[in-house]
Amino acid sequence: MVLSRTTRVNFLIGNGHFLSHFYVLCLPPLFLIWRNAFGVSFAEVGLAVALMSGTTAILQTAVGFLVDRVGARIFLVGGTLLMCLSMAAMGLATSFWQILVFAALSGVGNSVIHPCDYAIITGSVDHERMGSSFSLHTFAGNLGFAAGPPVMALLAVSIGWRASLMLVGLVGIPVVLAILLQSAILTDQVHHESQHAGEALSGRALLLSRTMVLFFGFYALGSMAGAGVQTWLITVLHTVKAMDIALASAALTGFMLGTSLGVLFGGWLADAYRGYLQGLAMGLIIFASALVLAVALLLLPAAAVIGLMFVAGLAMGTSRTPRDVMLKEASPPGQIGKVFGFVSAGLPLGSALTPVPFGALIDHHHPELVLILVAALLLGSLLCLSNARASARVGAVAVAAE
Repeated sequence: MVLSRTTRVNFLIGNGHFLSHFYVLCLPPLFLIWRNAFGVSFAEVGLAVALMSGTTAILQTAVGFLVDRVGARIFLVGGTLLMCLSMAAMGLATSFWQILVFAALSGVGNSVIHPCDYAIITGSVDHERMGSSFSLHTFAGNLGFAAGPPVMALLAVSIGWRASLMLVGLVGIPVVLAILLQSAILTDQVHHESQHAGEALSGRALLLSRTMVLFFGFYALGSMAGAGVQTWLITVLHTVKAMDIALASAALTGFMLGTSLGVLFGGWLADAYRGYLQGLAMGLIIFASALVLAVALLLLPAAAVIGLMFVAGLAMGTSRTPRDVMLKEASPPGQIGKVFGFVSAGLPLGSALTPVPFGALIDHHHPELVLILVAALLLGSLLCLSNARASARVGAVAVAAE
């Protein structure tokens, strides 16, 4: 069977995105092992994930500028190779500082994924199928997050942590080779200037424009809300609703499953109703926030809580592809790399901001406020979205050549 060009592009790009998320959550199952093997604290082992994710977030925007100037394919190949080999090299570490160095290097490689992927999808996929490709890309990343912990835990028990890291790192080599062999079908974004009014902006001015800053806020606030649910839902349901830990965990699993399924449905929705992206996204987010508030404020049986959290996750996941397509439409031609590099950095930033203050609320005996604040963050993100779209419609400007 001969696969279509679009299917092959989605497969190649999706594999790299899967690995980028898979590698991040390969590390937590090794924390206890590393603590005993190297005699380090929990804070020190946590620094490995912080360095990997932080390096990625910091470098994404800079990589986006290079992608727009030079092209995406060379960075995608080089970055994916660095990411994979750094993971494999962790298995050879003799001191914990070497783990940290390789984690940071893997984060450097990971920083190319979002700007390169979106630039290539934009240039390689038909406009009518853009939503589906964006949704498959996001779904592949979610699948990587889900697969990382259980796969790594099983491998570590079976063959040891060193062999496990070398194995999962070297698995990336065939992914890199496939991208190289199929690179002819990976077309970069189109670089041309559409007809705009007004003075041309520099790349930096584009990212600091009202539209892009508001999109950044939209992504960051949504990520903060999602991280609040993922980190503290079990604790909140057990503490406030007296739910059994197993049932509270089932509610979180339902939320995560709903989110992943919603991402796939959102791709079809974005393609089928392209003229209504903002209304779809806003309606879905309002619906999700209402369901979270219902769980927070109403006395419900455990089965209802699990069902509501599943539907809330479904609504949030479905809103993500319209979100990405709206950002793509607001990006000037040839600027996808820097725009997605900058705006998508709001996702790890948002995830990092929520857990500590929400944990402090629980420490101060106010766990009932956590889900209320999650709903407030979701509704607040809509202010950013509506203003970003209004700002984008006022009149786009051209971007000066760099």
